[in-house]
Amino acid sequence: MESKRFVFIGVGGQGNLLVSRLLGEAALSVDIPVVVSEIHGMAQRGGIVESAVLLGDVTSPIVSNGEADVLIGFEPLETLRALGKCNKDTLVITNISPLPPFTVSIGQGKYPPVDEVLDKIHTKVENVIALNGVELAKEAGNPLSLNMVMLGALIGSKAVPITAEAMKETISTSTKKAFLESNLKAFDLGMGVAANR
Repeated sequence: MESKRFVFIGVGGQGNLLVSRLLGEAALSVDIPVVVSEIHGMAQRGGIVESAVLLGDVTSPIVSNGEADVLIGFEPLETLRALGKCNKDTLVITNISPLPPFTVSIGQGKYPPVDEVLDKIHTKVENVIALNGVELAKEAGNPLSLNMVMLGALIGSKAVPITAEAMKETISTSTKKAFLESNLKAFDLGMGVAANR
């Protein structure tokens, strides 16, 4: 299988490490070789958290600049900051609902308008799926299911050789039962947005 490199970027507490683990488990369940790597920032304080999933014949867990096949951004400004991982053919899937950093909330910084952030993303890459993952998570009945919305969008984009069925099976066996219904609904909502773009 040709190698594929996926980079997940978000803010502590958004659940991108869980998503990368689930994607890795789903890949193993369908016999795709996989490497999962995590770079924890200040996750407990709303800092940047980056993870990567590499499928196929890969020798390094690192995704170098320009190497990402898909960048999945859980927060628009963090998506913009991670664009160095992309090339012109990279698919970018980004949540458009901002989670301003602490410096903004105490008045020491200014969060740029999301439209400007998206414009800058579009100048670097052509293929962008932008969705309001936070609204879709609320619609699914669990505001914390943003990560499942983003995972659904990834699977719905057809950029990863894993079926929705295989992914849902992994979600069912590897996430808390109390949240299973809302997780699967959030996954379906994200998948629908990406599939209908």
